[in-house]
Formats: sequence, C-alpha cells, structure tokens
Amino acid sequence: MKTPVLACRSLSDLRELTPARVGLGRAGASMPTDALLAFTLDHARARDAVHGAFDTSRLVEELASLGLAPVLLSSQARNRRDYLRRPDLGRMLDPASQRALADRSGGPCQLAIVVGDGLSPAAVNVHAVELVRHLVPRLQEAGVQPGGTAVASGARVALGDEIGAMFGARMVLMLIGERPGLSAPDSLGAYLTFAPRIGLTDADRNCVSNIHGAGLGYDEAAFKIAWLVREGLARQVTGVALKDESGGAAPARIGAGWFECDKSET
Repeated sequence: MKTPVLACRSLSDLRELTPARVGLGRAGASMPTDALLAFTLDHARARDAVHGAFDTSRLVEELASLGLAPVLLSSQARNRRDYLRRPDLGRMLDPASQRALADRSGGPCQLAIVVGDGLSPAAVNVHAVELVRHLVPRLQEAGVQPGGTAVASGARVALGDEIGAMFGARMVLMLIGERPGLSAPDSLGAYLTFAPRIGLTDADRNCVSNIHGAGLGYDEAAFKIAWLVREGLARQVTGVALKDESGGAAPARIGAGWFECDKSET
C-alpha cells in the first residue's frame, strides 16, 4: 500500500483564505516594516470607528423612506467618554427618552427595531439601512409587520430591552455596531430578544454577527434574522433555547393568530 502524499500549501495560500495576520515574516527580532505599517493603519481605523460620529438624522430619514417611523432616543451616557467608561449608562434610557416613549400613541406590536451606535457608529452608518431594506420584505413574507422603530445614541445591546418593553413589543431586534477588530472596523451585529424587559442577559438573546462587506452579506443576514424572528415568535423563546436551524429553507408565515402593529405608534 502506498503512503498518501499530502500536498504542501504555502503561507501565501493561507493568507488568501483569511484576513487574519498569519505568516508576517520578520526583520531581525521585529516585524517587517510593511506588516508593522499595515497593523498601525488597521489599529487607527478601529479607533476611528469607535469614536466616529453617529449620523442619526440620515438614519431617521432613510428608515422613514422604508415605511418605518423611527423615534430618536438616547441612553444615559452623556458623551463618548461616559459611554466607554460606564457601560451601565449605555443600557438605560435617559429621562427625556423615557418620557418620549411613554407619551407615544399606539398599541403593542410583534417586532420593534432599534438601531444603536454601539462600539462602531461607522458600521451602523454604512450597513444598518441596507440591512433593514433587505429584511423588511423577508419579515413580511413571514407574516411579521415591524412596529416601533428607534434610533438610539450611546447604546449598548441591553438598551433594546428597555425600548422594546416600552414599545410593548413581543420581540426586539437591536442592530448595533460591534467592537471593531483589526480586520473589520465596520462590522454590524443583530441581536434578537423575545419578551424584552430590563434585567435580561446575553443568554436570552440570539445574535447574527459579522455583517459587513467582507463578512455576512445583507441578504443572507436578513434571511437568518427573519427565520429567527419567525421561530422566536412561534416558540416564544430566544437565546440558548433557540438554535439557528434555518438551513436553506425559506421562512414561512407564522400563522394568523398574531396581532398587527400600529405604525402610528412612533
């Protein structure tokens, strides 16, 4: 019996398959100049993404053009410095935002959508609207009508729980900028929580992450999110109790028993 011969692949082949920093080489005891400069540039891009401006006015305008009626909200983080040093402040609405939601008209809904800046406002500015544009038709095919919609500044993921609860939503979808990496400073994450309320943890959520130009595309992400929304509403769970088993099947309608959202609520 002949011993099988394993083909040897070079580090250059590996580099073509991943944006990770592999096989950088060395110059003496240090990295080569090109690798060091590339690292420094990517680090600067990641820092810029964290501290970038959140384009709330454009987001509100473009979400409105998709048939949504977003309300502009803020967390208790007064500025970016507070936001980075006090994560707890980003999980709570400020008093003015609480009053705005409490005074709104409209009843409960199936799904609230919250767009928050998170740790990469750059990611939200670039990807959030396009993802929603792909998502809304998927939700409608599944029999889900988005209701309360918000654009929230200084937001952490858990801020969606309070907003969703005040909207009276069965489920909340939080679209938020993920922590920038050295290969992806503009990655968007989508977090789904059934029966949102203050005090929930990440074990109660599902996440579709890595949504960006070199990661998960808008259509694929929208398909996964719509499947999780449909199944989460039908099973009345999200988080560790709900696994992504979407496979290749198109999402079906969830049935006639669910109530519709009042779009006038925002």
